[in-house]
Amino acid sequence: MLAAAASAPAAAFAAPVTEPGPVAAAPFKLGLASYTFRNFTRDKVIENIKQLKLSSINCKDVKDHLPMAEAAEAEAVAAYKAAGIAITGAGTVYFDKDEDDDIRAKFEYLKRAGAPMVVAGGGNPEILKRVEKFVKEYNILFALHNHGPEDKMWHSPLDVLKVVKNMDVRMGCCVDIGHCARAGVSPVDAIKAVGPRLHGMHAKDLANYQSRDSQVDVGDGILPFKEIFQALMTVKYKGYVDLEYEINGENPMPGVIKSYAYMRGVIAGLGYKA
Repeated sequence: MLAAAASAPAAAFAAPVTEPGPVAAAPFKLGLASYTFRNFTRDKVIENIKQLKLSSINCKDVKDHLPMAEAAEAEAVAAYKAAGIAITGAGTVYFDKDEDDDIRAKFEYLKRAGAPMVVAGGGNPEILKRVEKFVKEYNILFALHNHGPEDKMWHSPLDVLKVVKNMDVRMGCCVDIGHCARAGVSPVDAIKAVGPRLHGMHAKDLANYQSRDSQVDVGDGILPFKEIFQALMTVKYKGYVDLEYEINGENPMPGVIKSYAYMRGVIAGLGYKA
């Protein structure tokens, strides 16, 4: 009996193997800024979104992605809905007039699209005071986009924060990590500083922080995506990280596919699924 037991495979007495539990979804989601496909019409954008296994879009009024004209906008909204694609925001929409009628027209555009957030450009402290009234009325997040050293007002998210910090918390930032780095501000530090006012993020990568023209596929550059994603988790960001791919306009898909693969890999490395 003892001999028989001694000859049995050791595995027969090993502890049972525990199957790994399900991997939790990342607290934030990967999305797409439609400007990535600025040279393509909406039908092709929808086709590309499906190929990328995404289900959302942040639309810009370029080509027929999300026109300002009411009838054309309704057609676009219906097309995304039929394709199962959620409009998570619109923009960049520029707020350059300190006039109620101009600002209301833009918020009506957002309302018709069902956009919960606007990526905003332009403006100044006085215009933002007027915008705040509409943010409260329409309950739409206002995410002011930083455009780097060339921007007259908003070099980095820290410049936005100086103006909106005492306003309604829905007045906040869309952190463009590439432009932020070019302005000499760490995207990681900017995300942590903005905190609850982080309403959107544009993702891109750069080979050189001093060169606007050094954009590369995400993962081929020097932006610290692991630390950026960790910072998003630290501030409990639950919004979208929208790829804004501004190179290879006539044939963006190879680089776009590569960029999402890299970001999904970073998320997986942090113990989550994208």
